[in-house]
Amino acid sequence: MIEIERKFLTNSDAFKAAAFVQNRVVQGYLSSIPERTVRVRIKGNKGFLTIKGAANESGLSRFEWEKEIPVGEAEKLLLICEKGIIEKIRFEVKVGNHIFEIDEFYGENKGLIIAEVELDSETETFEKPEWIGEEVTNDKRYYNAYLSSHPYTKWL
Repeated sequence: MIEIERKFLTNSDAFKAAAFVQNRVVQGYLSSIPERTVRVRIKGNKGFLTIKGAANESGLSRFEWEKEIPVGEAEKLLLICEKGIIEKIRFEVKVGNHIFEIDEFYGENKGLIIAEVELDSETETFEKPEWIGEEVTNDKRYYNAYLSSHPYTKWL
């Protein structure tokens, strides 16, 4: 139940050609405080409820609990979420022994693309594809919970 991941900006959209999965994602937050976020998500035709704890000092690890819920229930929960629903397309790309999840954001976060890779340990090595840019793992501005209330288009 500990999630270990690294986040990166991308420097091109070359990942799209290599994607083996592509899903529309809509998500909102019932609670977006950093110590404990509670997220409702519809990914493709599935609904999820996720609880995440605060990140550790390195920003790489944090507690995560996720449960699949009926899509109809997720749709109803989205109606009572905090302001700032996130909309994105998630691409999944296999690189070496890992799967990168790349989110291309829309709506008020249009123009932002973030790639994430989940790891088994904080020191695990992985192959970095050409389209990986600057690492933003420990930059809380790139957390979805932050983006829901501080949209990327308002940073510029």
